[in-house]
Amino acid sequence: MSTPSAATPLRVALLGCGVVGSSVARMLTEGAGDLAARVGAPLELVGIAVRRAGRDRSDLPVDPALFTTDAEELVTRADIVIEVIGGIEPARSLLLRAMEHGASVVTANKALLAEDGPTLYAAAARHGVDIYFEAAVAGAIPILRPIRESLAGDEVTKVLGIVNGTTNYVLDKMDSTGMGFAEAVEQAQALGYAEADPTADVEGFDAAAKAAILASLAFHSRVGSEHVYREGITEVTAADIAAAAAMDHVVKLLAICERTRDASGTVGVSVRVHPAMIPRTHPLGSVRDAYNAVFVEADAAGELMFYGKGAGGDPTASAVLGDVVAVARHRVGGGRGPGESAYADIPVLEMGAARTRYHIALDVDDRPGVLAQVATAFAEHDVSIEAVRQEGVTDDTGQTRANLIVVTHTATDAALRATVNALSGLDTVREVTSVMRVEGS
Repeated sequence: MSTPSAATPLRVALLGCGVVGSSVARMLTEGAGDLAARVGAPLELVGIAVRRAGRDRSDLPVDPALFTTDAEELVTRADIVIEVIGGIEPARSLLLRAMEHGASVVTANKALLAEDGPTLYAAAARHGVDIYFEAAVAGAIPILRPIRESLAGDEVTKVLGIVNGTTNYVLDKMDSTGMGFAEAVEQAQALGYAEADPTADVEGFDAAAKAAILASLAFHSRVGSEHVYREGITEVTAADIAAAAAMDHVVKLLAICERTRDASGTVGVSVRVHPAMIPRTHPLGSVRDAYNAVFVEADAAGELMFYGKGAGGDPTASAVLGDVVAVARHRVGGGRGPGESAYADIPVLEMGAARTRYHIALDVDDRPGVLAQVATAFAEHDVSIEAVRQEGVTDDTGQTRANLIVVTHTATDAALRATVNALSGLDTVREVTSVMRVEGS
């Protein structure tokens, strides 16, 4: 890789001109003077790859001649390639081609990094270029670089985060207004927080990809999306929200990455995404609307909180431009940023090894001995009960039954799941009506 003089413009190619790409193009153009001063050389936008070149983009302050449908050619004549098209292909092939031709790359592509990050890191190392991806997780929030660089001398023990704005908006509205799930999703779509097909968000796929990236950086190990345990929020009910509120908790979709041990004592990494109850007093409990927040625990630094806008054109473009300035400075001054750090090679444990707590709601017969049977099921699986609440109910037929709420102490997820299965088999338990994990306390 050649190092340009301070007077030589750095050629920038932009792949994609959707919501984020348009913001990147505008910020590159309108902030050209300041960016040049910060980098030490001008940044020259040499092309914008789009699927349809004839579309009206007169609202952008860029030369219409810059738009092209030939992305493969464009990446061969750039010093820095910005990728915001998303998906696996053609993004992967285009980034590999760019690096082969000596370009550093900046990407917001969480799905690609979670599925095949090592291939991209290896290509960057082989060709002596940078790959930066701050915008891939939590939009404008600077979280990846602090983990990758600022905490490089520390040992991160846990990362706990709200990393999907759509699901946080939906759950927040269910909690604060009593909205149903479907209505909250529709409102999120109307406001532009959710896609027409919200599956990637509400089923947890988006958050799982981000969790894989966070875990890889935090624990210096290769973690792919296939290693992440995933549950979405489609099964969260008004009763779950109310049960959380009764405990002064709130339901959030959490990405949780932590060091733990399995039953044999082997140190491993647990990486999971699922809805959970979290105390309202926890820093993540107060995160509202479509905002994101990431809570990091490290041995020396202690507890750190990162909060801000997790999506949107301008917030995400802010993170992209921060990466562009960083890699541009390297090209002007020489050197490279950090590459992949996977030296620790810590194994990723199965979900059963994760240590958590459960909130379990049971519909049971209202007669003597029921509570003793339930308690025995917990004891047989070495799960300790923290709290029990019982309410008597008379159904439409005049029969009495009880709603039993049990909150456990921390145990392995495998033991907790086995306990729930045992409860389902008791003749005094009519139904296990709800099971939700409890975190952050």
